[in-house]
This record gives sequence, structure tokens and C-alpha cells, in this order.
Amino acid sequence: MTARPSSRPRTARALDASGAQVVVLARAGQDLGRWGQPWSHLGLAYRDAAAGGAWRVVHKLNRCGSDRASVYRQGLGDFFLDDPFELAAAWAVPDATLQRGLLAVLGDTARIARLHEPAYSMVAYPWAARYQQSNQWVIETMAFAADPAASSRERAQAWLRLRGYEPAVLRIDAFTRLGARVGSANVAFDDHPDTKRYAGRIETVTADSVFAWMGPGRPGRRADGAALTRPRRPQGACRSHERARPPILDDVRRAGRADGLHPAPVADRIHRRTPA
Repeated sequence: MTARPSSRPRTARALDASGAQVVVLARAGQDLGRWGQPWSHLGLAYRDAAAGGAWRVVHKLNRCGSDRASVYRQGLGDFFLDDPFELAAAWAVPDATLQRGLLAVLGDTARIARLHEPAYSMVAYPWAARYQQSNQWVIETMAFAADPAASSRERAQAWLRLRGYEPAVLRIDAFTRLGARVGSANVAFDDHPDTKRYAGRIETVTADSVFAWMGPGRPGRRADGAALTRPRRPQGACRSHERARPPILDDVRRAGRADGLHPAPVADRIHRRTPA
């Protein structure tokens, strides 16, 4: 008898086969090839015991090119259905100790929000707290999960420095910086040290820099995978979840109940995308 093909997406099947409970998951939401970056966006994917072991993803999303961002909990499919540049995935599996810490954080909405800063810049400086971009929230939350004493952004960044995290360095000249700052509310450079900024050395947290930090002898091991790909799309359109709208939810709804959210230090809240 011929076995029926699985209806589960390839990425879900690969994550199931990994045996992990938590992975650091990357997608190619934007085309960053000009900067040598194949992946644009990270989330923390975990098995949700309350949902029968289904994969959920917690990640930070910019609000349609604005200077604000929120943290969302979504299903694995939703994570890849935000009109990505390319439908592909990569992931890294944290070690067992860090997975346990992350599971505890990801199951607690107050702890998810602990290090969230809604003021957003796509190129936020990794060693400052003025802004925060999506990948920065992920790695700072990993630090908090590994060491509860890293309970502020400054402490989480210090923890990462001590453990050898090195941000990516993007070469962005003054003309490009000026155009980005004038034309995009979600790009700011004023949190970067003047000496580095004027030299065109823009340091920021990228998916590849996080994966490199999670190499041998670090808090995890690298494991890449690819989902089905599709033709690349033109850039610039506002994604469906980012279209201007009132706040989506003031709580996270899971397992048929509403869990009240503890405000982050800046009084922002976590939202989950509602179905279109």
C-alpha cells in the first residue's frame, strides 16, 4: 500500500524531525542581498503543549513602515504568509538548557514583553536601548531566558557581549543613510556611535550574526532547512498585517481563552494577528 503524503508543510515536518522544542527561525521577508544578508527576520518558534504540540512563533513586527513595532504570537503558517520576498526558512536549535529557559519565557506573556521596546529602527544599534528591531528582540530575549538576571535590555546586552555575540557590520554611506532617514520612519541612525556612523560602519543584529553566535561551543547548534520557494516579488508593498488599522488585540488568545497581558516597561502590549 502506498503511503499517503503528509499534508504538513515541509518546514513543520523538518522541525518535528529535529526533536527540538524551541528553534530560532528565520524567513526571507525582504530582499537584503545588497547587504549580503539572505534572511531578514527572526522569530522564536516553539511547540505549544496546550495546542497538542503545534508550532507557534513569537516575533516582533514593524507596523507598516512606521517607527513602532509590536510582538505577536502566530501559527507557523502565518509566520510565512506575510507576503515574503522568498518562501524559504532557516533555523538554529538552541541547546537543551536554553530551550527549557525559552519555553518558560514563551509560555508567559509578561516575560515575553519584558524586553520589548516599541520604538523601532530597522538598523537599531545592538548595544543601545533607544530603539529595538525584530532580531534584536529575539537575541535579547534569548539572553533573558538563559539568565533571569538579564532582566533589562542593558543587562541582556551586557550578557551577550560577555558571551561573544558580534553584530553584523553593514557598509552604508552617508548619502544612503540620509535617503533612508528622510524617506523611512522605520530607519534611524542616531543611536549609533558617531565615529562608526560617520565611517559608514552600521552595526546591527542580523539573522546570520545570531546563527553564527549559536555555533559550536555557543548556546546552540546550527541546523538549516528550506521550505518550498516561489518566484520573488517586487518590494515596497505594505504587508497585510501591517496595513493601517486600530490595535488588533489587547491580549493573546490561546486555547479558547483570553490571557490578560502584562504591559511591557514602555506600556506597549503584545498582539496577535486576527484572520483576514
